[in-house]
Amino acid sequence: MTGSEWFGTARGGLNRYFTDLFEALTVADGIDVSGYAFGDPPAGGSSWGDPVGGTAARVRASLTPLPERGAILDRHFALYGPPAVGRRNGTRLVTHFHGPWSAESAMSGESAGAARAKYLFERGRYGRSDLFVVLSDHFRDVLVEDYRVDLDRIAVIPPGVDLARFADPGSTASVPGSRDGPPVVLCVRRLERRMGIDVLLQAWDSVRTQIDDAELVIIGTGSEEAALRAQAEAGGHPASVTFVGNASDAELAQAYRRASITVVPTRALEGFGLIALESMAAGRAPIVTDVGGLPDSVRGFDDSLILAPEDADALGDRIVRALMGERPSPSECRARAEEFTWERCVERHRLAYSVIAP
Repeated sequence: MTGSEWFGTARGGLNRYFTDLFEALTVADGIDVSGYAFGDPPAGGSSWGDPVGGTAARVRASLTPLPERGAILDRHFALYGPPAVGRRNGTRLVTHFHGPWSAESAMSGESAGAARAKYLFERGRYGRSDLFVVLSDHFRDVLVEDYRVDLDRIAVIPPGVDLARFADPGSTASVPGSRDGPPVVLCVRRLERRMGIDVLLQAWDSVRTQIDDAELVIIGTGSEEAALRAQAEAGGHPASVTFVGNASDAELAQAYRRASITVVPTRALEGFGLIALESMAAGRAPIVTDVGGLPDSVRGFDDSLILAPEDADALGDRIVRALMGERPSPSECRARAEEFTWERCVERHRLAYSVIAP
């Protein structure tokens, strides 16, 4: 397995998924797995070094080691990882497609030329893949329509969630939002434009107008942090909004215990939304937008939690109703999360690997 960074070094959905899948595969019977990425690896993993220096230097560092004869090279980020040796060495290439790198770059403000160059690079790295793995039907469709990948080369495998990482809701002494404390809305996201935090801040004034002691906690960092902080300061209730920055797993679990609900207000390019599963594992209902694969975690569980993106009025209204009690219980959320175990995810990977195994 090759990724970008280990989660312990650089937080984010892709790195969380890569690291958790690696750890789940290492304890599975009958699978011999090695993993490489930048930063501090978990037990059994390896590092290409610290994620510093220019892009070219990092790419060069990631070119080794070559996969052993008969191995499956499972690549999780197009830019890094050794080349696929190919069938002459008895190896197979699996590409985990976590999203269109080029489109994400364009949305972040890069030039059309730079985005086009990334797209062509992606196409080149994907071309020899024996199998693609995606987390949702949405990203399967992106591969087919935008990258011209044959449908029969794609496996849709939803992620797992680490149920032990978050406190069992039954162990929580008091439910946030009760008379023991003010209601807390939690948002855990990278602070980038496509994540829609600005829409959440637009909705927040209407929430505070109706629930005057509600608090909004935002965990994450990113290029839009200064703009979002300024937007919060210019709003009608700046003291009710707290930006935390990065948080450790222990701090994140504590934030979930304090929260009444969570919000994932993405406006574009969401492959699944692992953070919504983590919220439910902690017993907290997530309000999500109908973007990409993000609704998959709650669809069929409570469709009222799914809203149109960029609709601040609807988001504010749904937050208010959730804080007033119109939301699934902690035990119901936990039960939903338990449908997405890493054990089930590993078995589906095992089957997918076995189909293409040398």
